[in-house]
Amino acid sequence: VAPPPPTDHAAERFYPASEMARARAVLRQEHGGGRYWRVLAEQAELRSRKGADATAFEGEGWFGDDFGKWVVKARGEHVDGHGWESAELQALHAKPIGPYFDLEAGLRVDVEPKGRTYATLGVEGVAPYWIETKAAAFLSDRGDLSARIEALQDLRLTTRLILQSKVETNLAEDGIDAEAGLRLRYEIRREFAPYVGVLRHRTFGDRADLARVAGERTGETSVVLGVRAWF
Repeated sequence: VAPPPPTDHAAERFYPASEMARARAVLRQEHGGGRYWRVLAEQAELRSRKGADATAFEGEGWFGDDFGKWVVKARGEHVDGHGWESAELQALHAKPIGPYFDLEAGLRVDVEPKGRTYATLGVEGVAPYWIETKAAAFLSDRGDLSARIEALQDLRLTTRLILQSKVETNLAEDGIDAEAGLRLRYEIRREFAPYVGVLRHRTFGDRADLARVAGERTGETSVVLGVRAWF
């Protein structure tokens, strides 16, 4: 677990705090404190399962500095022979609320299947034991409230072989769906890593009841093959 950031500065015992704050700002700028950007394709994968196979993607890009950044997130799933199961975009502004977490606020647009717009408020950061955590609430233009919680952890088996575990839960008025997966990737380069894995998806509540009435399964297991890349 990373140590907490220092809250006391010894030099402020002898010099004005305002002058030392300016000095730290200059030091930060001289040591690379500027604006940065990153584009990450966390998942770009094929999903093989009973019935129709699918392709899925999830990624984000951001631009900013330590005190705030603009973030664009995208995710979706296309089912062979059935079209887009889901596709969404988020445009957010993130501000740090501590050394390890950001507060994010903005808009989410569901391109498929319903074309709805949501106000979004959430947090994202690193919890103890290096668990990457995301939690967001969504309020649609029709007044529907929903939420999404994600937790992800990378376990380094070697310097290049990494086992990633991820759990995601979506909560809404019409039920809950949950997804858990394991993906084993090999970093050919730090920026590029193919992976294989297994994914389990399950619905609960009214969503599960509707699936049973329609003769559909409430849970399914997929074998996945994909790549993770960033620049």
